Amino acid sequence: MDRPFNSVTRPRSNEFLFLLIISFLCTLTWPCIEAAVTQELLKGFEATPNPSIPSFQPLLNDSSRKFSFGFLRVNSTLLALAVLHVPSNEPLWLTNPATLAPWSDRTKVLFNGSLVILDSRLRVFWSTETQGDKLVLHNSSNLQIQKNLDKSNNDPTVLWQSFDFPTNTLVETQNFTSTMTLISSNGLYSMRLGNDFIGLYAKFDSYSYQIYWKHKALQAKARIIEGNGPIHLRVDSDGWLGMYQNGSTPVDVESFNSFQRPLDGLLMVRLEPDGNLKAYYWAGSSWVLDYQSIRETCDLPRPCGSYGLCTSGSGCSCLDNNTEFSSGECSGSYFNDLCADPKTQNDIKVLRIEGVEVPFKELMRYETTSSLEECEDSCEKNCSCFGAVYNNASGFCYILDYPIQTLLGVEDDSKVGYFKMKEGASKKKVEAGLAVGIGLLGGGIMCLIGFGSCKIWRSRRGVNRILEEEAGGVMSGPYKDLGSASFRSIEMYSSNTR
Repeated sequence: MDRPFNSVTRPRSNEFLFLLIISFLCTLTWPCIEAAVTQELLKGFEATPNPSIPSFQPLLNDSSRKFSFGFLRVNSTLLALAVLHVPSNEPLWLTNPATLAPWSDRTKVLFNGSLVILDSRLRVFWSTETQGDKLVLHNSSNLQIQKNLDKSNNDPTVLWQSFDFPTNTLVETQNFTSTMTLISSNGLYSMRLGNDFIGLYAKFDSYSYQIYWKHKALQAKARIIEGNGPIHLRVDSDGWLGMYQNGSTPVDVESFNSFQRPLDGLLMVRLEPDGNLKAYYWAGSSWVLDYQSIRETCDLPRPCGSYGLCTSGSGCSCLDNNTEFSSGECSGSYFNDLCADPKTQNDIKVLRIEGVEVPFKELMRYETTSSLEECEDSCEKNCSCFGAVYNNASGFCYILDYPIQTLLGVEDDSKVGYFKMKEGASKKKVEAGLAVGIGLLGGGIMCLIGFGSCKIWRSRRGVNRILEEEAGGVMSGPYKDLGSASFRSIEMYSSNTR
């Protein structure tokens, strides 16, 4: 007798087999899932930029997926390796922003122990020059090259990290030391540390840097001890910029608006293209301004450009009052080194103006002179002097040994400026204005001639029509086609526009 069909046992056996297969597949794929979370690049990795990608091509993500490392397209044709804040698409770090590789499918990036950029001829364009085992992006946005020393040591050695080479941005928990420099994206401004202060510097020429903002450590909770090492900065997640020497107690605290307020988003400090140092935090959909070192526009290093005048409450104008302030500059006044080319002295004129003052004067170099004439004479005889500002009250003569930037407009005629300017600038301006004036005058004369001719023609046409009517026929001669449709349309346009 056959065994009856067991309708309960057989489905259970199928279910058990199905679960066994699923468990086996999960065991096989688990290492792949884990690798995708850690996202390491190992030796032998190579990549080239995709020409069809318009902005960013990711190569590596952190475990939180908030940061990504990859190819960043700059000005359509250039390439930089960058660490990006994914929610905002904001670059936080770039490789060597002063010199960028071309965006081309022949440019190659590889990791062979060093992170390397090769140009189209396979020459080394940029390299970390390390001998590491893997490239890792942490959830702090720090990109690291690590080396595994041995199997018993679970903590790999860090050979290189992006936090040691900041560009224009610092993020929370990142240290900024006295050996580092923060540089604005346009290359004009930089931040460096002194013995006991933070300094912002402007590159007004190729030879020197002018400090325009300085914050000295208050040393309220801890003192800076000479010989105990340099100071360093760190952006604290509680909303402040801390200055440290040794230990965990700050020698100075520069607080932000979010000071000691819990924030969920990233906090960063950036040196902006206008020279201002600002802090922002990510609010989930946008960056919120949290701090700025310079609050007044006129206190920025060059808010009105070269030979500009910044007046509080009035905005920008030009020092000479003859050129128009447009596109952020006063046109035609800028010149370079007078010492390098003495012939340039022949093209220089002097502009004197009252009611001006140098910006950040407490950081400017000055001499004490007995008169305005002595201050001017000191600058006139010095080919490296571009101008001077004299204060009659104090006798201070501020020497401008860099191309003239923005000055401050003040209601004090005892503060007088002496500036060297290009002679050709105002001359060209006058010539241009004269040419425009002549052109307008000529146009006006032509319009008057045309209007008079039209009047004469209309009067003649009227006489001819009277004669034509009296003669009872069409007039012969050159005026026989003046009644054509094409001419009537011209006449109609003339009468309508008159």
